[in-house]
Parts: sequence; structure tokens; C-alpha cells
Amino acid sequence: MNEFVPVAHGWKEMRDGPMPGGLGAAYAKRFPDGWRYGFLTREDHINPAGAVHGGILMTFADHVLGLYVWEAANRAPNVTIQLNTHFLGAVSAGDFLELRGEVTRAAGSMVFVRGLIRVGEKDVVAADGIWRVFRGS
Repeated sequence: MNEFVPVAHGWKEMRDGPMPGGLGAAYAKRFPDGWRYGFLTREDHINPAGAVHGGILMTFADHVLGLYVWEAANRAPNVTIQLNTHFLGAVSAGDFLELRGEVTRAAGSMVFVRGLIRVGEKDVVAADGIWRVFRGS
């Protein structure tokens, strides 16, 4: 298992606490092209086939893409309507995931977003979806 230490590489643990289900901390880092989010996988994320369970990867994608929506919607509450996930490669315990995302369209109460999860230089998940934004009445 890798011994990657996110804070040693400039990543900051997010203040809003761990991801849903106690999966662990999410990390954030500003790059010249915008924010990226990270997640350090653990042994208890492994499925019977020996790779990080797809549900863990989907939870990370859902959680983080929602942050892009939150910013695009002026920090208004939002919920996932649809999340499409394409698994491109296996992830091992101890791998540090990095998601780079973008809002592709915002129309009324709907925001469309997509992102790519990488481990180092390897693409492992592509995700896109639609979020509904709840604005004050």
C-alpha cells in the first residue's frame, strides 16, 4: 500500500468533515486551472476482487461534483438528479484519487457537471450528471 500523505503535497483536508458514510476525509487544492479534490483510499474500501469498490468511487464523484455545483449556484443547496459513471481502471487501497471537474451548463434550477478521477497520470473514472439547485423562495 502506498504511503501518500496528502498534506505533505499541499492538499488541505476539507473542513466540512468526512465524506458520507464515514468513508474518510476529502481534500482540496487550488491549481492554476481551478480547484481539484482528493481522497485517500483505504484497505476497508476494497471489494472481494481486491480493488476499491465502485460505490466508493461513485460516492467520491457524487460528493465532489456537488461541490462544483454548489459554487456555480452561489452556494445554494443542491441534490443529485442523475450521475453517470464510467469505470476506466482499477484503484488500489492507498491510492490517492484526484478529481478535476467542471460545470458544463447551468439552466434555471438545473446544473450539468462532469469530472475525471485520476490516480497519478492514470484516468480511473469519468463521471457526469445533473444536479437540482434549491433557491430561496
